[in-house]
Amino acid sequence: MSEFKIIQNTLNPQTKQSLCHDFKKLGLKNGDIVLVHASLSQLGWVIGKEITVIEALKEVVGEEGTIVMPSFSSDNSDPIYWQNPPVPNHWTSIIKENMPAFHPLITPTREMERIAEAFWHYPNTKRSNHPTCSFSAHGKYSSYLTKEHPLTPAFGYSSPLYKLYEMNAKVLLLGVDYDHCTCLHLGEVKLTHHHKYHNQGSCIIKDGKASWVNYKDINYDDSDFLELGYDFENKYPVQIGYVGQAKSKLIEMKVLCDFAEKWLNQKRTF
Repeated sequence: MSEFKIIQNTLNPQTKQSLCHDFKKLGLKNGDIVLVHASLSQLGWVIGKEITVIEALKEVVGEEGTIVMPSFSSDNSDPIYWQNPPVPNHWTSIIKENMPAFHPLITPTREMERIAEAFWHYPNTKRSNHPTCSFSAHGKYSSYLTKEHPLTPAFGYSSPLYKLYEMNAKVLLLGVDYDHCTCLHLGEVKLTHHHKYHNQGSCIIKDGKASWVNYKDINYDDSDFLELGYDFENKYPVQIGYVGQAKSKLIEMKVLCDFAEKWLNQKRTF
């Protein structure tokens, strides 16, 4: 959505104070550990844009809290599987030979929205060392959450995502829906007898130099996450409200992921 259209659709501009009020009304509080998925354009016009949103989140969770966002770099992957857009087959070897190695301080994200892109650059924010599925964290537990992120499975039992699950984190869907809810992939990870794997590759730093590494990961699939989420809402309480003009949801991550495991086991055909 263009900025002109956002201004036209906004009654009053959003401020840090108004966003803090809305976050607290939704249920976010001091000391929370929260995984955030957000769309800036859905909030209405924000004075200070993505920086104001981050500052409001920081103020509400306070020094005892921790904010986490995905900082995925999906283009550091095997180009033979690229679809958005695809590249000619004869390019693939050239790309793999010349792909820069992932570095948490410099590798850009891809299709992560403006808030998440600004967040991993933020002072004192830590980023996990995964070439395609890194997470960024700011706050009390940022170092713990982002250290030792295994190459595969990217969302496995030692990943930042699973650490959030173990810490009873919350999930904030800020102007987005369950099809953007990364933690639902934990439901797939737990279905150990039904995993489908796909070949993957990334450029990483290995033995002090850039190296292309081939590996296998779970074939994650979010195509039914909207249906899963709506079924969850019919059985469990979800805090739903508006932050600015964005319809938003605050959810207990452990309850949601445990439900996802059972739901996927019943609904998917393996």
